[in-house]
Amino acid sequence: MRFSSRAHISRLGLSRLGLLLLSTLFLNGCADGTGVPAPSYATSEAKNLSRVYRLSIGDKLRVAVFGETNLSGDTEVGTLGTVDIALIGDVPAKGRTVSEFRRTVVAKLSNGYLKNPKVTVEVLNYRPIYVHGEVKTGGEFPYRTGVRMRDLIATAGGYTYRANKNYLFLERDGHPPYRITMPTNMPVLPGDNIRIPERFF
Repeated sequence: MRFSSRAHISRLGLSRLGLLLLSTLFLNGCADGTGVPAPSYATSEAKNLSRVYRLSIGDKLRVAVFGETNLSGDTEVGTLGTVDIALIGDVPAKGRTVSEFRRTVVAKLSNGYLKNPKVTVEVLNYRPIYVHGEVKTGGEFPYRTGVRMRDLIATAGGYTYRANKNYLFLERDGHPPYRITMPTNMPVLPGDNIRIPERFF
């Protein structure tokens, strides 16, 4: 009987050890926030945002070529990550800054089409942000310049009573979820997908 009790205790110990190992593996599968890529911009000013923001699928742009109305107009980064522009066809845009994209357009137009083309590019609409999990009114929200994580949670109606307010999970630019400790002053970027976890006690 005593041996059976010890075996039972041993099994309990192994079970707890297994749970601890699983928890450790789960948490290690998500970054602790220290490895999160630096935001694509340093300030909330729109002029700085447009200079360093990296384009992606769904961004709506206004491309203007001085003196060439047939080459100017509103367009969108398509599913292949390119923008279709008259004369030069599909121009790679995904992952590029607005300045990098503009320089590519200039280079392509200069290659046998126009002499010294003057091109401006403006972002009209950024990709939406997604919030789900333990918030009261999760869903899709339009991006606004200067929004922080705490602001976005408030926009989604705030936490539910089940929410774990100590951290959240952030998916950004196709990377696996990052575990972000709360509270944080980290800015939200277009296309961010944020999940508020449930607390278990």
